[in-house]
Amino acid sequence: MVELAMKKPIIEVRHVNKSFGDNHVLKDFSMSVYPGENLVILGKSGSGKSVLIKCIINLIQVDRGDIVVLDTPIQGLEQDELDGLRAEVGFLFQSNALYDSMTVRKNLEFPLRIHWTKEQRASGAEAAVREALDDVGLLHTIDMMPQQLSGGMKKRVALARSLILKPKVILYDEPTTGLDPITSREISHLMVRVQKKYNATSVIISHDLNCIEITSDRVIMLIDGTCYADDTLAALRKSEDPRIKEFFE
Repeated sequence: MVELAMKKPIIEVRHVNKSFGDNHVLKDFSMSVYPGENLVILGKSGSGKSVLIKCIINLIQVDRGDIVVLDTPIQGLEQDELDGLRAEVGFLFQSNALYDSMTVRKNLEFPLRIHWTKEQRASGAEAAVREALDDVGLLHTIDMMPQQLSGGMKKRVALARSLILKPKVILYDEPTTGLDPITSREISHLMVRVQKKYNATSVIISHDLNCIEITSDRVIMLIDGTCYADDTLAALRKSEDPRIKEFFE
């Protein structure tokens, strides 16, 4: 933790507030994410974890506060500037968000159509698609349709798509939700391998303790819209605070 504090954050969330009507989801929430770490946001269902991660890339706009990603304040960015920043940030949606009408190949090519020139795609798209699929062990699915894939395979393909631009940051929204325990462990170990290969920084939204144990370097507990606790999983397990203990009982 001391070593992290000496580094410059790659993501900073400062005094962020977000409400939906009378539902105050984030209340003066602050956190820093440091280069190369896997940071997990742990909280109950409906606690605001997914809202927070979407605020980080401005899919949801905050009511008050500041967010800085890769030295760039995200509030007030023009759309082309925001698109450029998002190219540096991979996002694995909870639902996978694959296009059912496209093959696996076309799904992975989709970000390249947005962020690469026609010349770049002509010379490099095939190799980029194959490398990303190979990284998740699914090169053989390149010409399959999403409906031909199992739940775990869809998650891997979605991860491959988030990797194809070689992002500096990867955001995971409940990456193991809906998966059986064996597949959940496989996805969790894959996330660690990906982080090491790409030297990426990861923010992982989860309440799956097995996934958190495998992936986390540090855990922030989101309780009542605040950063209630910030420590390693091992340290949090030893806490005598009843609001922390209930997550591990």
